[in-house]
Amino acid sequence: MIYVHRIFTALLATVPMSLTYAVTSGAAAQTSTQAATKSAHARDISIGLQAAITSMDPHYHNVGPNNSTLRHIFQPLVAPDENQKLTPALATSWRAIDDTTWEFKLRKNVRWHDGSAFTADDVAFTLKRVPNVPNSPSSFATFTKPIIDVKIIDLHTIIFKTAFPHPLLPSDLTAVAIISKAVGEKATTDDYNSGKAAIGTGPYKFVEYVANQRVVVKANYDYWGGEEPWDKVTFKMLTSPAARVAALLSGNVEMIETVPTADISQLEKNTKFALSNKVSNRVIYAHLNQHQDKAPVFLTDKAGKALEKNPLKDLRVRKALSMAINRDAIVSRVMEGRAVAASQLLADNFFGTSRKLKPAKFDPEGAKKLLAEAGYPNGFAMTIHGPNNRYINDAAIAQTIAQFYSRIGIEVKVDTMPSSVYFTRASKLEFSYMVLGWGTESGEQGSALRSLLATYDTAKGMGVTNRGRYSNPAFDKALGEALVTMDDKKRESMIQRAAEMAMEDVGLIPLHYEVSTWATTKALKYIPRTDQYTLAMNLKLAK
Repeated sequence: MIYVHRIFTALLATVPMSLTYAVTSGAAAQTSTQAATKSAHARDISIGLQAAITSMDPHYHNVGPNNSTLRHIFQPLVAPDENQKLTPALATSWRAIDDTTWEFKLRKNVRWHDGSAFTADDVAFTLKRVPNVPNSPSSFATFTKPIIDVKIIDLHTIIFKTAFPHPLLPSDLTAVAIISKAVGEKATTDDYNSGKAAIGTGPYKFVEYVANQRVVVKANYDYWGGEEPWDKVTFKMLTSPAARVAALLSGNVEMIETVPTADISQLEKNTKFALSNKVSNRVIYAHLNQHQDKAPVFLTDKAGKALEKNPLKDLRVRKALSMAINRDAIVSRVMEGRAVAASQLLADNFFGTSRKLKPAKFDPEGAKKLLAEAGYPNGFAMTIHGPNNRYINDAAIAQTIAQFYSRIGIEVKVDTMPSSVYFTRASKLEFSYMVLGWGTESGEQGSALRSLLATYDTAKGMGVTNRGRYSNPAFDKALGEALVTMDDKKRESMIQRAAEMAMEDVGLIPLHYEVSTWATTKALKYIPRTDQYTLAMNLKLAK
């Protein structure tokens, strides 16, 4: 077992009193060394989260807040580092034997939290369970769909056979948490939520989950990767930005994620706190309902009468809606400079992004002309829907877009709601214009295009989060060919062209990339991540 006690014991005096150190008296029979060890172990930390955690079942709901928190308990075969570079986790190595065959070597001497050994059987069981979780609002099946056969070679070697060449398999598997076969065979989502089945291989063990309130984990001192600095971590769900900042200022938490943009400058000036930030893998965008020829709900003429046809299926209308948005104004005013105007699904530094694509130029007069050409010289009426507690300034973004559209003759109502309600309704295609966000787990644009813009086909694992139901056969063909190209250089060029096709066709409207900001007490330092995950493993003492 690897110890880090000596580092932290020397620094205990530098940590503010807001950090909680439990006093351990110990039984009389304990030695002074044992007592010192327990004292050094007693390091508790509290972290304020922006969004609610909806489940402790790692395969139930593919959403960032869940995935981030569950990474403390469960682990994938391959893990992204803070820049989304692939690193070994439960697999120590992987290689493509041929275009459709992958070999993964598994880590030895790994124990589940109940003491049992981790083996290839657990991996095979996990892949069977992923697509079969009942009532999943957002399935992880897209990441396992290409795998058509699993062969266990020995306890620590496993072979995956894919239906077609699939170079993204290692990246896809970063999103799939491995679970224990012995525990999971009869476990339900409720069993994971209660903690009964929440047994992983990660650096922390489950203690408590209270929906909409908190998740508590404790250190796994037998963790294969070595001890973590914190004995207990309490994740508090503080969906109100003001409440999150107040909790930090009062010492109720030692760290918060998603610092409100309005509070960043003041916190930067306060010597009691430290901030860290990074351009993220998350694009904020608008999905447009294109799945029906008749005008969908929430789209009418200005008198409230149903339109004869769906204007969102007309490229001219989609272009007008994109051109009418002043992205620079959103970045500077709504986001207070903590965002980057978007032209596609990932920022320029990620794999597969096209340098040819630029954010749509703000041109309200040009937008009016396009609407007139499409047969809507006087505009129309619609409702913009969005969450009010999921993304940075999400409700304000929706309101701002509505103001831009009023300038081109479109009457807009805005309806925002808690994310737990919003995503369920959006997935049922209840809305016409949806403000959404997407963080690309793989760190490459092909995966985002596959999820958000490919024609919806659950059997193929394509377009599974395409809530607008955009469909373009030419784009599908180009993307499909890119996704089965094993040569990285060729694949990147093909993904770039596919992205250009979808953006030129305005399959969705990219708005901006979030810049993620975390705040901690001065004694702490957080290593920021492009995937926006808030991990206790990235939280260190500043010195």
